[in-house]
Amino acid sequence: MTRHPITRLMIAICFAALPAIGVCQQLTSGPSAEVRPHSLVIAGASSEMLTQFSDSPQQLASKVSPAVVQIEVTAFGTAEGHDHQGSNTAVMVRQRAIGAGVIVDPDGYVMTNAHVVAGAQQIRIILPAVPATFFDISGIGKARVLNAKLIGTQNDCDLALLKVDASNLPTLSFNLEHSPQLGELVFAVGSPEGLQSSVTMGAISSALRQPNPDNPMVYLQTDAPINPGNSGGPLVDVTGAIVGLNTFILSSSGGSQGLGFAIPAPIVNFVYQSLRRYGHVRHIEIGAFAQTITPTMANGLGLAQNWGVVLADVEPDGAAYAACLRPGDVVLSIDGHRILGLPAFAVTLYQHPIDQEVKIDVLRGAQKLSFNIAPILARDRMDELTGVANPIISRIGSLGIVGVDFDSEVRSLLPDVRFDTGVVVVGLDRESNSVDTGLRPGDIIHSLNRTPIASIEQLRSASAQLKPEDSVVLHIEREGQLRYVAFEME
Repeated sequence: MTRHPITRLMIAICFAALPAIGVCQQLTSGPSAEVRPHSLVIAGASSEMLTQFSDSPQQLASKVSPAVVQIEVTAFGTAEGHDHQGSNTAVMVRQRAIGAGVIVDPDGYVMTNAHVVAGAQQIRIILPAVPATFFDISGIGKARVLNAKLIGTQNDCDLALLKVDASNLPTLSFNLEHSPQLGELVFAVGSPEGLQSSVTMGAISSALRQPNPDNPMVYLQTDAPINPGNSGGPLVDVTGAIVGLNTFILSSSGGSQGLGFAIPAPIVNFVYQSLRRYGHVRHIEIGAFAQTITPTMANGLGLAQNWGVVLADVEPDGAAYAACLRPGDVVLSIDGHRILGLPAFAVTLYQHPIDQEVKIDVLRGAQKLSFNIAPILARDRMDELTGVANPIISRIGSLGIVGVDFDSEVRSLLPDVRFDTGVVVVGLDRESNSVDTGLRPGDIIHSLNRTPIASIEQLRSASAQLKPEDSVVLHIEREGQLRYVAFEME
């Protein structure tokens, strides 16, 4: 599966509603029957209810679409060319990418995905034109195009904030009062394949999905059709409020297969507020590492419960240790919120105000204890590394990454590494058609198929020689440990 649904739903809803509306008159072919092709007579309701059902999504689309923009990104990348002797050579070309964004403030603030604007030389925002109809196309070609400034990015959440010089723009608000529920009707708005202001309908398939068990980041899962170009567009509820920001799909074909994922609105809003105020995301850390409790772990450690999260590490010089938390403590709640799993642990701490103490309730053996922790401000090294990346030379499209050389500047940001050579992955290019390598931001690539890698140029040269179905093994360093990452080129 690669990270890359709704007329059917409308039909299903319509037919499911028929028994409640009334019994359809039986259409027969007998001589006394009046056969009217392409018509369906519904007893007691005519077509009024179906018309109302159709009008509601139309009204919602009209309300939401003006605040959803198309984002056009210009960057430099490599393309295969031929020199005057006919041999293959890598040449730098100007490349364009299309994504979506949503206006969250009338003074021109736009939220989108970080991967949409990664490595951008120029960012342009295309405001929607007046919607056209089959009989009135006068609005076509009248869209406003504005240059955008990148205010900041948060790569862990894949979010970015843009600013355009405009005012009195239409906006959408975040739905922070209501948690999306399984089966709830939602609409995805964006620019799939560059088709601006496209709206698709579906349902919430999961309100708390964790695609990667090693990454606590959680998403809303939806079956509303999402395709390349939808990235950064909003997922809205029936009121038109933002419940999430569309970010990626799981697909073996590159197209929508009903597995779309959106960043939940509370996280988007938290990042937006921080980026707007500081230019980067300020969040806390307490110096503790938690893991999901399994039945085997609970039996072996003698824990009082076989679910939830347990502290596996408490840094000796960290805030949690100073507050007397210890490895083996089972976390019950943070700031009054029950902690049922690793995602809740991570998200609750991530959104905690930076100027307030953290209250944590734990189980130590059979004893319930409460602690107040004075948190410290987290240092986001990946955000700092992103600023080091040169967009002209940082992209390696065949591997779907943005990287930087391990030079003296990077060394100052990553002091605790095994080897101070290689290429540091600072971002993932999810919009490219590259293979899913399994790399993450922060990984340091030391070799490719046993060929030592000391620079971006060496990595680009080695990857350019790879052919479809070639086996690739990268030797990388991740969080202080060396490991192999293996995959096949597509």
